[in-house]
Amino acid sequence: MKKLTPLLLLLLCFPSWAVSEDLPDLGDVSQTVLTPLQERQIGQQSVMQIRASKQFFDDAEINDYLNQLGYRLVENSAEPSLGFEFFALDDYNVNAFALPGGFIGVNSGLLLIAQSESELAAVISHEIAHVTQHHLARMVAGQQSDSLASMAAIAVAILAARNNSQASQAALVSMQARAIQKQIDFTRTHEQEADRIGLEILHKSNFSIHAMPEFLDRLQKATRLLEGNMPGYLRTHPINSERIADIGNRVQKHPYRLIPDSLDFQLVRAKLIGRQKTAADAVAYFSDALGAQKHGNPIVQRYGLVGALLRNNEAGRAAEELATLRKQIQDDSPAKHNPMLETLAGQVKRAAKDDAAALAFYRAAVQTFPQHRALIYDYADLLLNSNQAETAVKLLTEQLVRHPSDTTLYDLQARSYALLGKRFEQHQAQAYSYAWQGNLHAAIEQLELAKQGGGSFYQMSTIESDLRELREMIGAHKK
Repeated sequence: MKKLTPLLLLLLCFPSWAVSEDLPDLGDVSQTVLTPLQERQIGQQSVMQIRASKQFFDDAEINDYLNQLGYRLVENSAEPSLGFEFFALDDYNVNAFALPGGFIGVNSGLLLIAQSESELAAVISHEIAHVTQHHLARMVAGQQSDSLASMAAIAVAILAARNNSQASQAALVSMQARAIQKQIDFTRTHEQEADRIGLEILHKSNFSIHAMPEFLDRLQKATRLLEGNMPGYLRTHPINSERIADIGNRVQKHPYRLIPDSLDFQLVRAKLIGRQKTAADAVAYFSDALGAQKHGNPIVQRYGLVGALLRNNEAGRAAEELATLRKQIQDDSPAKHNPMLETLAGQVKRAAKDDAAALAFYRAAVQTFPQHRALIYDYADLLLNSNQAETAVKLLTEQLVRHPSDTTLYDLQARSYALLGKRFEQHQAQAYSYAWQGNLHAAIEQLELAKQGGGSFYQMSTIESDLRELREMIGAHKK
């Protein structure tokens, strides 16, 4: 049996060039139906294009948080076993979107504007409903394209058109951008259905259902002050008073409950707020929040301050503030064993330039939080800087079994092999990183370099197989 290499796993997401004869008849839009596998293929290809465009927000802690929150909601959806994937986009416009097959993108701007975790959950539950009701899948299929690859291109172009009218002209240059955008806009029926189902998901997941009308009402009011510069979310999901009133009527049947935000939600927001600002401005912002103008959770604000101080190269003060943060945390507090706080503590230790102490810290931390990728990244980097490449390779290989599409893990693995002088494995790992980023030509170049380094018969056979499959992918995209 042929071993499933990372590129073969990737190919499983893109079998359209091998099974294009199985595409549905797209002549009659009313009868257009994609199979679950085809929806997954379109969604995965769309995400690959988003990765290639550099819009993907490659922050493991933010993406892991979105997946934890998303799966809490998915468990109460109509398709809990679908295999959803949630990811952030490095975009401060307020928006979120669903792709066929369970891929849901959340702009960093939405994470910042949401005033509670329930508001964020309300938007995500609405997007989950669009997926489970197959709204976008039916619209994309209805564009009468002849391959799943071109359907994925349409899906990404649709998102570009909704987010940026100028970008839409480039993204849809051969597809009559405005006509297609008009055809695929979510209908009032779609929105009402997603609202109704999203509210059910929200309620079953123990979030405040009142957050949905509150969020939409606030967005609508804000729009009146923007002089036509409407947030992307309102273009993607048109809001009117009737829709808000309908949601409001549904939630009135339930008593208002104040649901506390999780610590992770607050930490993610603090991380984004700090990232929005220069290092010095972030230090000033969080210092003010902890000073005379106290506001917010002091643990969260000090987390933000420590991160800002590290960025501002104030390692000594960062260590002092971290010590204060540790003293603030009660034994029964959720912050006592929080992986985001541990990751920050590790970064403070690294900034102190005591590699022996930092290595001991990370060795214990990754045992306590073996699934927290941000810790794994930092530990592997420290191991490599300490010339412990063999240990790094073992750690990274174990993690890639859990996360076979994680490009940062492949990059670190390539560095490890380079230090060990294993050129074949170095270029192979780098190729897998490029492939999962959607940069297929760069992946081929790395595999050709791996061939030049020589290898066993099995290794060379694997490279030849991967090269053949990558070239098939590129050929399919050209068609």
